[in-house]
Amino acid sequence: MKKPAPSMTYEQFLDEVATLLTEIYTLDDDTAIAIVMRAQADDFFSGHDDDTSICTQERAEQDARTVFKLYKPARKKGR
Repeated sequence: MKKPAPSMTYEQFLDEVATLLTEIYTLDDDTAIAIVMRAQADDFFSGHDDDTSICTQERAEQDARTVFKLYKPARKKGR
């Protein structure tokens, strides 16, 4: 039987998603935090707050990719 992945607190999970955004997409901290805050304001993470058992490393990696696609900053002209 597979052992369940350890879960994080909701706050730790959001921090991990922001950290992954900086690592995967080479965003600066302020941009990564802004993306997470926008997603949170849109209730993207509402289920995570209700059920912290889904706040795992694997889910953070999935959610980082999803929120980047949904909330990535606009490209600057000339790039």
